[in-house]
Amino acid sequence: MFGRSRKPVRPRPADDRHPNIFEAAAAYVTACAEDDQDALDEAAGWVSPEALSFGVRELACRAVVALARDRGESPRAVSRELMGLPTS
Repeated sequence: MFGRSRKPVRPRPADDRHPNIFEAAAAYVTACAEDDQDALDEAAGWVSPEALSFGVRELACRAVVALARDRGESPRAVSRELMGLPTS
């Protein structure tokens, strides 16, 4: 793991600026959904763990709100359904 050399899996933004917490969170969650450990590690290195946690939490909230609107359900019902919990 430590001796291995690898190029970045996910490119940084085109203008060479550092990814912000929302870009890092989006890349991190996408890599998790795609089961891509290299991309997960790459995205995790873009920002501090605290910033990544905040970004992932914000992404989760926005996703649940968007799904709830699309389904005409409450965010509580959608989040519980996604986690496999009873909705009542």
